[in-house]
Amino acid sequence: MIKNVRFTRSALLFLLATVLLLAAVGCGNSPAETTPAASTPEPSAQAENETARTVKHAMGEEKIMGTPERVVILTNEGTEALLTVGVKPVGAVQSWVGDPWYDHIKADMQDVTVLGEETQPNIELIASLKPDLIIGNKVRHEKIYEDLKKIAPTVFSADLAGDWKINFSLYAEAVNKKEEGDKAMAAFDNRVADVKAKLGTKAATKVSVVRFTAGDVRIYQKQTFSGVLFQQLGIARPASQDKDQFIEKLTKERIPDMDGDVLFYFLSETPGKNDAAKVSEEWLKDPLFQNLIVSKTNKVIKVDEVVWNLAGGYKAANLLLDELIAYFEVK
Repeated sequence: MIKNVRFTRSALLFLLATVLLLAAVGCGNSPAETTPAASTPEPSAQAENETARTVKHAMGEEKIMGTPERVVILTNEGTEALLTVGVKPVGAVQSWVGDPWYDHIKADMQDVTVLGEETQPNIELIASLKPDLIIGNKVRHEKIYEDLKKIAPTVFSADLAGDWKINFSLYAEAVNKKEEGDKAMAAFDNRVADVKAKLGTKAATKVSVVRFTAGDVRIYQKQTFSGVLFQQLGIARPASQDKDQFIEKLTKERIPDMDGDVLFYFLSETPGKNDAAKVSEEWLKDPLFQNLIVSKTNKVIKVDEVVWNLAGGYKAANLLLDELIAYFEVK
């Protein structure tokens, strides 16, 4: 009996050891079983980028998926905004001056498809680019808005006159580059603030801005590209131009409204012609103009229309600031 008991105990011990071994093997497998739950990955940047965003714009609201990669831009100032936040469009309307781009952006616009003029972009060509976002402007493109929406999500700014920063902010949001846009705008505003502080009493200089074309002559007031920067810098304007308006067309009888402490003027020429130059020469030689303070003090300065008026965006604003720094000798 004793012998049989010993055998039974040995068998039990062997059985117990076997059970423990199997349990250990089972425990060794348990991490693999729990790994999927324990290592569930965080949402990837790509997944986050695919999140739908709702952008409010001049025509209502538009849902945009993530960060668009094939953007079409239908305004000149919009092109500058996209380049500033690091987005190269697949298609853009040509610059008002240049072949086809302004000198200050042409290096960044290599291989971008030209879509015609801002006033009449080529819809078929836009469609052929298969864009995932189209950006335009209500003033320019309201009549083709529905056509554009059939091609891709479309966002419109409301206006082209006035504060260009409003449009810049919208464009940066539309392309999912708000952070980059905010940083760029902060850098510009800081630069303006620095210049303003250094201007001192020079800011009291009354700055007049005039445009000559073949068909009319205009004074440029506060709600213009240059006018917005003058306001931010605290630079004075003549009474005739110190108005919350865009422009006024003049007759020669109103030449005195062009006066100030300094007059900057630019020409809008028809390609291949010098009609605006002829008009400016005629007006600048007029006896009424010759009697102006700016004429008598030789403070009549011709400037580049691209920088002062046409480009209308972030890069041009910095170039315009450069010119004012040079003129006022800001150190």
